[in-house]
This record gives sequence, structure tokens and C-alpha cells, in this order.
Amino acid sequence: MGMVSEFKDFIAKGNAMDLAVGVIIGAAFGAIVNSLVTDVITPALLNPALKAAQVENLADLKTDNGILYGKFLAAVISFLVIAFVIFIMVKAINSMKKKEEAAPAAPAGPTQEELLTQIRDLLKK
Repeated sequence: MGMVSEFKDFIAKGNAMDLAVGVIIGAAFGAIVNSLVTDVITPALLNPALKAAQVENLADLKTDNGILYGKFLAAVISFLVIAFVIFIMVKAINSMKKKEEAAPAAPAGPTQEELLTQIRDLLKK
């Protein structure tokens, strides 16, 4: 029964729950980024660039030995596009956070020295 109790304590700890939530949110965010890249950015940017370079089917490129370097190049391009999109999204989110942080802070109350000075002056009267 001790092992079950330890397992329950492990699962109930915040770190395990935070990790589980992070993985789930990460998977959902990954689907959003993948769709953005596949459905929006790739057709808008890469297809005209690839057509201009006269490389119609990049993934079909291979050597005489059967090495599919085209698939590797397509994977590298896909990675770079996804990394750039994530960079832009994180940059936008960080700029929104900076605007929230830049909001004026509540006026600070008197310092301890000022309060002690006021008390001293009141005691003198």
C-alpha cells in the first residue's frame, strides 16, 4: 500500500500536474502553429519562391543512389518556417506583456523614514 500512496503523492504534486498541463497545451499550440505554417504561410510564401526557383517537387529530389535529399531540404525549410512563426508569435506575446507591465503603478505610500519623521513631529507638538 505504501507504493500506491507514494504514487498518489507524486501525481498530486504541482510539478507533475504542471508538466501534464504544459504537454497538453504544447500539443494544442503545436497544432495551431502547424496549421498556420501549412495552410497559410507555406502557400503564400514558399510556393511562389519554389516556383521562381523552378523546384516544383522538392521532396522528390534524390541522388542516383536513392538518397532523398529533397525530403531533407523540405524538412529543413519547414523547420525554419515553423521556428520563425513561433519566434514572431512569442515576440508579439512578449510585446503585449511589456505593455501590461508598463501600466502606471499605484502611487507609493510614504517611506518608513517619512512616517517616523511625521510621528516625531507629532510627538514634539
